[in-house]
Amino acid sequence: MTPTLALPAAPALARLRDFVDRWLFRLAGPEPAPIVLGQRRVFVLPTRAGLAFAATIVTLLIGSINYGLSLGYALTFLLAGLGVVSILHAFRNLVHLGIEYGRCDPVFCGGVARFPLVLSNRRAQARIALVLTPAVGEPAVVDVAGGASAVVALAVPARRRGWQRPGRIRIETTFPLGLVRAWSVIEPDMRCLVWPSPERNAPPIEAGQAPSDGTSAGAGGSDDFSGLRGHRPSDSPRHVAWKSAARGAALLTKLFAGGGGDTVWLDWDRLDAGLSAEARLSRLAAQVLRARDGGVRFGLRIPGVVLAPQSGAAHVEACLKALALHGESPAR
Repeated sequence: MTPTLALPAAPALARLRDFVDRWLFRLAGPEPAPIVLGQRRVFVLPTRAGLAFAATIVTLLIGSINYGLSLGYALTFLLAGLGVVSILHAFRNLVHLGIEYGRCDPVFCGGVARFPLVLSNRRAQARIALVLTPAVGEPAVVDVAGGASAVVALAVPARRRGWQRPGRIRIETTFPLGLVRAWSVIEPDMRCLVWPSPERNAPPIEAGQAPSDGTSAGAGGSDDFSGLRGHRPSDSPRHVAWKSAARGAALLTKLFAGGGGDTVWLDWDRLDAGLSAEARLSRLAAQVLRARDGGVRFGLRIPGVVLAPQSGAAHVEACLKALALHGESPAR
């Protein structure tokens, strides 16, 4: 019989760490602002350099006792005093730090969600080299001047659409000597809206989506917007999507059909039947941006949501929000 290797139970370790964090830092879910790091929420532990420093002090003390070196005693206790002072300064660099939340701007799936935190320092002394590390993402380093505030935006990958939270954030410092690490953990009550990623090279808006009053699109008028295509030298300058070009995109030409009124319906049920739900959301997001760049009024129909045709940035954000939260629990 072939022996079976027992793999470490990662979920069990994660649950253990979650229990320890909740017990040590008194976490009971996302915390409302403001957060103040009290004395019982800040812990101090030696770093690797601190452990080596402590071993050096012990070695010096043993050597001084063994050989009766007066100068050895002086050096030993001097270094020990520096170690104790570094513990105090590292603790004071973090304790009573105030934390408030900024506004999280929506991002597209696959991008980076940024969670701004406002760090407030009510002490006269500056707080040096504070390191904030999210559960997923890159750490950020910030200094906070005495009696001032500083803003640090934590970058977290946006890997799925809907509401995203930053999770638990570790705040630590090894100031001033790097011998000890003062640290704490917070769980901000913040969330960032992640829009569906727009489909690349999405097909033009179909002509059948153009009429908003039940009329069928004709073929030769110049009233109803029916889609966008690549620009040709022979196209009239009046039909160029100048808003899209102003944003640095390639030149596009508006397509029109008779009927009167630049209005488009972006309809879930008109998309290809073979598309999955996520693919439909991605294509509709691309069509929302394309209609915006074309400067036309458009409406959105998806299961459970109907947004009447409008234009403007607020309407675009409302449509993208509806796409982002499609199928999500309202309480999430």
